[in-house]
Amino acid sequence: MDNSSNFDENSDVGYQPSPSSVDQNDHSITETVGYSTFSGDSFVYCRTNSEVSNFSEPIDDNSFAGEHSPSLWTPVKHGASQAVLSRLGMKQPRHSMDEKSDDLDLLESELDMMRERFSKLLLGEDMSGGGKGVCTAVTISNSITNLYATVFGQNLKLEPLNPEKKAMWKREMNCLLSVCDYIVEFAPTAQYLDDGTIVEMMTSRPRSDIYINLPALQKLDTMLIEILDSFQDTEFWYADQGSLSDNSTRSRAGSFRRIVQRKDEKWWLPVPCVHSGGLNDKSTKHLNEKRDCANQIHKAAMAINSSVLAEMDIPETYLANLPKSGRTSLGDTIYRYMYSADKFSPDYLLDCLKISSEHEALELADKVESSMFTWRRKACLSHSKTSWNKVKDLMADTDRSDKNYTLAERAETLLFCLKQRYPELSQTSLDTCKIQYNRDVGKAILESYSRVLEGLAFNIVAWIEDVLHADKSMRNQNV
Repeated sequence: MDNSSNFDENSDVGYQPSPSSVDQNDHSITETVGYSTFSGDSFVYCRTNSEVSNFSEPIDDNSFAGEHSPSLWTPVKHGASQAVLSRLGMKQPRHSMDEKSDDLDLLESELDMMRERFSKLLLGEDMSGGGKGVCTAVTISNSITNLYATVFGQNLKLEPLNPEKKAMWKREMNCLLSVCDYIVEFAPTAQYLDDGTIVEMMTSRPRSDIYINLPALQKLDTMLIEILDSFQDTEFWYADQGSLSDNSTRSRAGSFRRIVQRKDEKWWLPVPCVHSGGLNDKSTKHLNEKRDCANQIHKAAMAINSSVLAEMDIPETYLANLPKSGRTSLGDTIYRYMYSADKFSPDYLLDCLKISSEHEALELADKVESSMFTWRRKACLSHSKTSWNKVKDLMADTDRSDKNYTLAERAETLLFCLKQRYPELSQTSLDTCKIQYNRDVGKAILESYSRVLEGLAFNIVAWIEDVLHADKSMRNQNV
């Protein structure tokens, strides 16, 4: 399970990503974004059903993967190449002679960077080339996760995103998401011939989960960027945490710091400051509107992420390591209440536990989830000797008298309530295990994309609440 723990460190950006959690000097994962750029001529080529570049074109069995094939990588004319570069967010060569050389140098440097990233993506993060790299799904998931950390990891304020980082985010996400253009499913379609005969043919269409969720995630992405862009020329400003101390009286920021005490878990964030009179009504209204919008985006991204994770298969390694007894895993206190209570109240149980930190909440979530699957497995084993028809009737009618089934149902309710009470909760061991052993590229993209958007939306809500809290504190000071 060492690999699982290492992966959890890379993927835990769902709610409170820390820029220190990703080594900014390690580009083996962060820069695994792929463009088809084996040569200058092969970079620009026509696409058939997408607006962004794809990773590869179909090749025959006799072709070598690393060779450039003119028949497969068709160069296009200069006008089309400018359109491709425009879609990728790259600068197009200007017609001015004195600027043409600089633009060509910039283009060449970006082409070199894309070649390197595409190579790393194909190698599965195994730079030795020995075929020991991770699968494509995990590679793309890591790429999206670390791209988010690179672009948004240092953005800890309510301010527009740096133009270069914004262009980098759009360009590289377009490349990663272009894989979804070729993830299809076949469905029967009626075709009408010239003589009026109706025949049924199998036609390809985008896979249903990608067709539904990907456009929604892209819309949420755009909305979050627009929220950040809306905070220009604001009445509030930020002061670095290190410049504010309890004994400092050099500036208004030092005096303000004594009023608004930041929690220890947010020590790395800059402190929002407002004027002594507080914010005006227009600024306050704008903050409240954007907070509500970001909160809805957070809920939507969380719902998509949960649905995608629920569709992933449970790895055999997780099932093999389940505890033999759910009671031993949870402890006698929690087990006794879950088993003996006539009317189970998860909120009352959580209140009695008095969870004081996110670490304790995550530890409890792991125990509850593992116990839930343990009881479900025992409930299935208790009916293993029944005929298949009786098993189907049992699943439909739900034998609520089964102790294991009742405990599993209550554990699921407790886990749901726990996640609702602690929305900033990191992913559980089962979630990270699913991501690590997932082989479905489409689900990997949807899961990682929704996860990073969920984290960004949560951070925006927290930053807005910090500013509103600072405004409220300054208003109360003047009363």
